Amino acid sequence: MSILIHQQKQNPKFLDQTTTQPWNSRLAELAKQHQYPQALSLYRHMLRSSFFPNTFTFPFLLKSCALLSIPITGSQLHAHVIRTGCHPDPYTRTSLITMYSKCHLPNNARKVFDENPHWENPIICFNAMISGYSFNSRIFDAVLLFRRMREMGLNANSVTMLGLVSGCVIPGHLSVGVYLHGLGVRLGLDGDLTVGNCLVTMYVKCGEVESARRVFDGMPARDLISWNAMISGYAQNGHARRVLELYREMKLSKVTPDPVTLLGVLSSCANLGAQGIGREVEREIGVLGFSSNPFLTNALINMYARCGNLARAHAVFDSMAEKSVISWTAIIGGYGIHGHGEVAVDLFNEMVESGIRPDETVFVSVLSACSHAGLTDKGLEYFDAMETKYGLRQGPEHYSCVVDLLGRAGRLKEAMDLINSMKVKPDGAVWGALLGACKIHKNVDLAELAFQHVVELEPTNIGYYVLLSNIYSDVENLEGVLKVRVMMRGRKLRKEPGYSYVEYKGKVHLFYSGDRSHPQIEEIYRMLDKLENLVKEIRQPAVKYQGKSEELLIGTGVHSEKLAIAFALLHTKSGTEITVMKNLRVCVDCHLFIKLVSKIVNRQFVVRDATRFHHFRDGACSCKDYW
Repeated sequence: MSILIHQQKQNPKFLDQTTTQPWNSRLAELAKQHQYPQALSLYRHMLRSSFFPNTFTFPFLLKSCALLSIPITGSQLHAHVIRTGCHPDPYTRTSLITMYSKCHLPNNARKVFDENPHWENPIICFNAMISGYSFNSRIFDAVLLFRRMREMGLNANSVTMLGLVSGCVIPGHLSVGVYLHGLGVRLGLDGDLTVGNCLVTMYVKCGEVESARRVFDGMPARDLISWNAMISGYAQNGHARRVLELYREMKLSKVTPDPVTLLGVLSSCANLGAQGIGREVEREIGVLGFSSNPFLTNALINMYARCGNLARAHAVFDSMAEKSVISWTAIIGGYGIHGHGEVAVDLFNEMVESGIRPDETVFVSVLSACSHAGLTDKGLEYFDAMETKYGLRQGPEHYSCVVDLLGRAGRLKEAMDLINSMKVKPDGAVWGALLGACKIHKNVDLAELAFQHVVELEPTNIGYYVLLSNIYSDVENLEGVLKVRVMMRGRKLRKEPGYSYVEYKGKVHLFYSGDRSHPQIEEIYRMLDKLENLVKEIRQPAVKYQGKSEELLIGTGVHSEKLAIAFALLHTKSGTEITVMKNLRVCVDCHLFIKLVSKIVNRQFVVRDATRFHHFRDGACSCKDYW
């Protein structure tokens, strides 16, 4: 671009700025169409054609440099700005500040800001620099500059607030965000739609969903961005039921969803097992013309698989014109959690044969599938192939799958040797997998060793304490059980309450252990009493079940999945498959109860617990009593 100086000296007509208007119009059009490389090429052509840039030329070019993140070209344009005398123009100066900020050079941006001699139209320069600091995660510098702005008597506007609040989405800056929120209220900016959306997003990303909801509820008007921010916030923070409630409210408000909305809803349907609502979303995807969106299609596969409908998940998968590694991961993982390891392995091989190169994530799915299905040798083969055949790094998540794989097969020494030889530091999931294997095989000594490591890494994970307590209970070590309980009490840890839910007529019905809050609770308990009496009639007291007598197991507690099954039996026709979702691992008592009930009532029950799906039919379970 040094041609600029030469042309200025050699061609007097070059100084005629009136002829640059067509060039500026074309530059603006290219920038509007996001054709940033073409805009920079046009500028070079403009210089070679002996046309002189003016005040209106540079903002489009600097925007292109900012969004392409090419600071060298941006610096060259900065030099052109100075040589052409456009430097005092506040809009060009603002474009320079934004360009350097977007290129992660905030100190250069600050130099441009400080060179403003007469502070012509200062508010836009302040806003640009505040946004630049926030973009580069220098929120405290942004706040200091804001205070300087206030000291100069300049009033903040919605752009100022957006620049400040956008930097508070990083955890640890929430207190600054709360301060800015209060400031926005005092300045009367809280009613601005864009500011409200930014505040909702800030609170959501900091995990403060209740604060986000208060801002959302207080907004005088809401657009699609507002609804998406709140729905995504609930989905990302595990509030699946509230996502579905908000989605219904959004539809009543006549706001048309977009793919971002539907992704959050499908994710929540998957977590809740709300297949009926998921089907409604699939129909809406077709109506709105989003059927070719690969993200939504992958979400549908995952939703149907996690709702227990593998046939529909596979049908959606087969309908895809192009399948990515994410699509294959979704369907392989779906078959894996249902215990169909052989199918998952066949799908993995089919994926490789189709030319899709596996990544680390799909290996987690196939290794987990091998573990659930007891395909030990096949799982070890895939684990070795990760490094030797595909050159992929084996992470803690892969090691935990293989430890679980070996542990389920009773090869505890090999599992321990693998942990000792790991190329990465074992995390809580790795030691937790070993602890789980120790429960299956009642190896107390190794369980205590695994527990020592896992509580160092995850001292507040209540599940590991419960697991060790159950191991002690299985071998009738009451002193060990008491020791774990004392430890939990000392650390103020409480076991998460167990709950289960079923979907009926588009509504999710939730039950807790010993629950009596449901409107039909009397009918539910009468059905449950009837089932337990029938189970007791056919039990075989002499038979031991995972080390415990059936007589001790049956009727030991009104757990949530029993209530959910009783409710579902009251409301479904004979022969209808019943699907129950549970937040915790299914206990031995309920597992045996559901097996026997499936034979008594001649029904198939599908129960998803914290680790996998159990398919109960005719008195047997797909997990073969090994979970």
